[in-house]
Amino acid sequence: MLLALTQWLAQDVRFFNVFNYITLRTVLAAMTALLISFATGPSVIRWLATRKIGQAVRSDGPDTHLIKSGTPTMGGVLILIAIAITTLLWGDLTNKYVWTVLIVTLGYGIVGWYDDWKKVVYRDPKGLPARWKFFWQSVLGIGAALFLAFSAKSGAQTELIVPFFKTIAYPLGVVGFITLTYFVIVGTSNAVNLTDGLDGLAIMPTVMIAAAFALFAYVTGHAVYAKYLLIPYVPGAGELCILLGAIAGAGLGFLWFNAYPAEVFMGDVGALALGAALGTVAVIIRQEIVLVIMGGVFVAETLSVMLQVTWFKYTKKKFGEGRRILRMAPLHHHFEQTGWKETQVVVRFWIITIMLVLIGLSSLKLR
Repeated sequence: MLLALTQWLAQDVRFFNVFNYITLRTVLAAMTALLISFATGPSVIRWLATRKIGQAVRSDGPDTHLIKSGTPTMGGVLILIAIAITTLLWGDLTNKYVWTVLIVTLGYGIVGWYDDWKKVVYRDPKGLPARWKFFWQSVLGIGAALFLAFSAKSGAQTELIVPFFKTIAYPLGVVGFITLTYFVIVGTSNAVNLTDGLDGLAIMPTVMIAAAFALFAYVTGHAVYAKYLLIPYVPGAGELCILLGAIAGAGLGFLWFNAYPAEVFMGDVGALALGAALGTVAVIIRQEIVLVIMGGVFVAETLSVMLQVTWFKYTKKKFGEGRRILRMAPLHHHFEQTGWKETQVVVRFWIITIMLVLIGLSSLKLR
């Protein structure tokens, strides 16, 4: 909206041409989302508390988390509001990629919202049945995959790019691209959701990855830089910087209230949506493998659950008694059970993410 306004004003006042620069609008988007989060955060938290929308703590979780019962949840609504408003203000609303990521993000947010609503109303930590949650995630994931597949302008936009190598790229074809896109979006969404178990644990890695992806999106959408860096050129991808800046700003604003001891939890409404947003962006800018690298914490958390459940079922069937690889899954709970304090787990996972993001960023030049 503001972009259209400044473009109209630029016809008479050349100064307003500065708002055509993606870099400036990315910074403004991050600041706008941050200010929206700061401004609306206290009132949203009060509203959630007044409506008794409090967290129902898992009965099989760590005992130290029982004191968190009743803490306002569904705070991810705050993040989504800030992202949506900011993107509509500063983004190019004629850009198909902006609308694709925004629709997927809000769609997954609705699925998460209903899941959180069931947890709050029925005081059931399990929320929406897994089969229905997976069904709606799949509908949205396949829808996005189909759109991106059939709107691709060149074969390079559907190839699997291997980072750190100059010429290694695998043509996926329509079916392969749709399949990969589906798994990236749905997988990342659930990975972030599994990670969101400690105060501030999921949101900060999301902020860091979004900020790094903004750089990837910028060079991917710039013909000269893309050619120089030997990455696919995707016209229009640069506009995703504004949405990614909004995610980073809204995430930092939310972290102000979500830092230990948390005043509000993100809930599935935020975690599912942010994970889906990162996955969709990774597909558009052709950096799915880099997402796996940068999101190593998310990957480890997901694998810990998969291994724990698989091993438990296998040993129960073979020995009549289920056995565990970890003391508790996901992985962050295992470290809590070994004696790490919650804040230690969170900060150390942040540090790991910083290192992984730097490795991912290095793939832009190290080829």
